[in-house]
Amino acid sequence: MLVLPAIDLLDNEAVRLLQGDYSKKTVYSSSPEKMIQVFEEQGATLIHIVDLNAAKTGKSENEKTIKKIKEKCSVDLELGGGIRSVDNMKFYDGLGVSRFILGTIAVEDPKIVEKGLSLFGQNRIVIGVDAKNGYVRTKGWETNSGILYKDFLNTMYAMGIRHVIFTDIARDGMMEGPSTQLYKELLTEFPDLQLVASGGVSSTQDLVELYDQTDGKLFGAITGKAIYEGKLDLKESIRILNQKREK
Repeated sequence: MLVLPAIDLLDNEAVRLLQGDYSKKTVYSSSPEKMIQVFEEQGATLIHIVDLNAAKTGKSENEKTIKKIKEKCSVDLELGGGIRSVDNMKFYDGLGVSRFILGTIAVEDPKIVEKGLSLFGQNRIVIGVDAKNGYVRTKGWETNSGILYKDFLNTMYAMGIRHVIFTDIARDGMMEGPSTQLYKELLTEFPDLQLVASGGVSSTQDLVELYDQTDGKLFGAITGKAIYEGKLDLKESIRILNQKREK
């Protein structure tokens, strides 16, 4: 199980929003590329980036920062937020982004997902499922799609999607622990899904419990605020999970 440190970009700064609320942001750095270097030094092999400007409006304001980030690190980057066309994917592919996270567009135009799979392959297309009260939310979590997340997952799975990031919005930024039971259920229903848990991870113990409760079947877990606020030691967490995996 990988630990994916998260950087949310808003107006070229690294921020965190409380439950996706753009009016409740905390700025952590005006130089996100420096944070990436620290994450790499601490052992991260895949870093999760969200373009919050693009997630909300479909237009990125963070391209120069994403380019800087890629220039400063050698690890894989996955990027989400506002990727709503094949041209977007091609552009970020040119910047060296490894994995494209499709959220809103996967709900509104699944044919884009099919085209992405065809062009880039199964391992580079990731579906971001952001859920609240059982329903998928879109456009930076601000819109209720009216689609139950299980129905959406079934549609994507049938299309050939195997990489999914599932965010429990109610837990995001709350530092109250992840929805472990939910991830167990999803892995039971979709056993060969490469599932990444997102939302609520607030300590190394949360990561250990996710690993243990899912029998090590989670592909990874995303954490951001807990690292920034010193509640989770990234290097130590990666060491402990590597140790468990080797047993």
